[in-house]
Amino acid sequence: MLKISVNKNMLRPTGKVVGIIKRNWRPFCGMLSKSQIKEARRHLFTPADRRIPRIRIETRQADKLEGQRIIVAIDGWPRNSRYPNGHFVKNLGSAGDKETETEVLLLEHDVPHQPFSQNVLSFLPKMPWSITEKDMKYREDLRHLYVCSVDPPGCTDIDDALHCREIGNGNLEVGVHIADVSHFIRPGNALDEESAKRGTTVYLCEKRIDMVPELLSSNLCSLRSNVDRLAFSCIWEMNQKAEILNTRFTKSIINSKASLTYAEAQMRIDSATMNDDITVSLRGLNKLAKILKKKRIDNGALTLSSPEVRFHMDSETHDPIDLQTKELKETNSMVEEFMLLANVSVAQKIYDEFPEFALLRKHPAPPPSNYDILVKAAKSKNLEIKTDSAKALAESLDKAESPDFPYLNTLLRILTTRCMMQAVYFCSGMDSDFHHYGLASPIYTHFTSPIRRYADIIVHRLLAVAIGADSTYPELTDKHKLADLSKNLNYRHKMAQYAQRASVAFHTQLFFKTKGVVNEDAYILFVRRNAVVVLIPKYGLEGTVFFEEKDKPTPKLDYNSEVPSLTVEGTTLCVFDKVKVNITLDASNIQHQKIRMELVEPKVRHMICVF
Repeated sequence: MLKISVNKNMLRPTGKVVGIIKRNWRPFCGMLSKSQIKEARRHLFTPADRRIPRIRIETRQADKLEGQRIIVAIDGWPRNSRYPNGHFVKNLGSAGDKETETEVLLLEHDVPHQPFSQNVLSFLPKMPWSITEKDMKYREDLRHLYVCSVDPPGCTDIDDALHCREIGNGNLEVGVHIADVSHFIRPGNALDEESAKRGTTVYLCEKRIDMVPELLSSNLCSLRSNVDRLAFSCIWEMNQKAEILNTRFTKSIINSKASLTYAEAQMRIDSATMNDDITVSLRGLNKLAKILKKKRIDNGALTLSSPEVRFHMDSETHDPIDLQTKELKETNSMVEEFMLLANVSVAQKIYDEFPEFALLRKHPAPPPSNYDILVKAAKSKNLEIKTDSAKALAESLDKAESPDFPYLNTLLRILTTRCMMQAVYFCSGMDSDFHHYGLASPIYTHFTSPIRRYADIIVHRLLAVAIGADSTYPELTDKHKLADLSKNLNYRHKMAQYAQRASVAFHTQLFFKTKGVVNEDAYILFVRRNAVVVLIPKYGLEGTVFFEEKDKPTPKLDYNSEVPSLTVEGTTLCVFDKVKVNITLDASNIQHQKIRMELVEPKVRHMICVF
C-alpha cells in the first residue's frame, strides 16, 4: 500500500456550504461589458469588486452606458445559470473621472455620504448662536486660561485644545479641552440617529465626509481661536515629574488664544526669542509629554510605524502633483500624549461610575503565530525579537538596529503593525478583557474626538452623568443596546479605513498617470511562494511582484519559509533586501487600473502589480 506523507503547512481548513440563510445582495458599482451581438438587449455587468460575479442585465441604453460607472442590483440567481440576473439602477458618470471614482469608492465601502436631510438639519441651533446663561449651568468659565489648539494645516474640525500653567505650590495644571458636541446633539433625535449611523468622519484625499453637519463640525463645535466655545475639560494637577496628583472633569467655556499647526507650535517651542504665555504653555506641555511618553514605553507601549502619504494638489486642476510621506514633528507626539492620557483618565472614571455600561476600547493581544513572519525576518538579519509580552516586544524592537542599515528598524516596526489585531469598541458589561495591548493600558476609551467619532459622544454623555452635569436616558444604561452600537461603530470605522486607503490608491494612480516611468529604491517586506511584496519609502507605496505570468513559462522558483527567501532563476531575494523598481501606470483596464513595477536591480524574469 502506497503511503503518502503530508506536510502540515499544506493543510488548510475546509468546509462545505449546506444552506444560505440570507443573501447579502446589495447594489453594486461597476461597468457594462457590452454584448458583441448587434442591437442586443442582454449584456453582462462587471462589478468593481472582483469577488462579485458578473451580472446579466437587460437594457436598451448599452451604447450610452459603455465607458460609464453604473449601479446594478441583483434580482435573483437561477439554479442553472452561470450568472445572477439584475437590473440597471443608476449612471454615476464617466470611468476615471475623479468625482465619479470617489462616489464609487464611497458606495463600495458603504460610507453614508448623502447630504443631511432637512429633518436632521432642523435639530441644529438657530443662527446667530451665542452662549446663554442656561448654557453656563454646571459649566466652569475657563476663558482666562491660555488655551491653544495644535493640528494639521487646513484643519477646520478642531476637536481639542490644551493648556499648561504653573500653580502656586510649584506644581503644574494641565488641561485637555474637548469640543462639547453632546451639548448640541441630544439623545434620540434625528441628528443623533444620523450621527450614530455614520459613526465616523471619513477623510479622503480631497474630501471629508462629515459625521455631523458643517455648522457643528467646522463652526460651533470647532475650537477655533478668539471665539467662545463650549468644551468638556479634563484637568490634572501634576508635579514636575508628570505624576498625576489630582484629576477633575468639568463642562466648561473656553476661548482658545491660538490655532496652530504642528510646525508653528514646534517653531514657538524651539524659538530663543518667544516667551509669551502660549509659548511658555507649549514648552511646559512638551516637557511633560516627553516624560509621559517615556513612562508609557517603559510600561510596554508599542511605537509602531506605517508610511502615511500626503498629496500636494494643483490649485487649478486639483490633480496630485507631488506625493510624499508625512513628516512627524515633536509636537505631533506632544498632542498625542495628552490625548492618550485624557482617554485613559476618562475610561477609568466612566467605568468606576458605570461598571456595566461604559463604552470602552480594547486592543487584543495577537496570537503567537501572528509573529512568526516578524521573528523569522529579524532572525535573517541576526536579530532577536521577543514576543511573549508587549513590553518584551517593545524592548526588542528598540534594540533591533543595524549601523549599516538605519532603515531596518522602521521596516521591522512596519512589519510588526501587520501582526497586530484590530482595536474595537465594546460595552464593559459584555466583556471581561479590557486590556489595550498596543498602549499597554489596562483600560482605554475614546473621549477626545467627538466631532468625528460617535463613540466619543456616548463617552461624553456617560462622563456628564458621572459628574452630575447632565441626565441619563434609558439607552445609555442598556448594555445590549450599547453592544449593538459598538458593533456598528466597529464596522463603520473599518469601512472608513478601507475607503481612505482606496482614495490614496486612486490618487496615487492619478499621480503616476503623467509621470511615465519612475525609478525608485524599494525594500522587500514579505516573501511569498511565487512573489515578493516591496515597499517604496519615498511614496509609502506597496506592491506585489509576481514571478508567474499567465501564458508565459514559469521561472524556476525555490521558496524557503525559514529564512525567508525566494530564489528566482538563481537570484535569491530575502526579506529587507534593497531593490530598485521602475513604476508605471497600467491603464489598459479602465475599471481596474494598476500601478505596475519592473524590478530593475537585481534583474530577474517577473511581473509586478500594486493595486
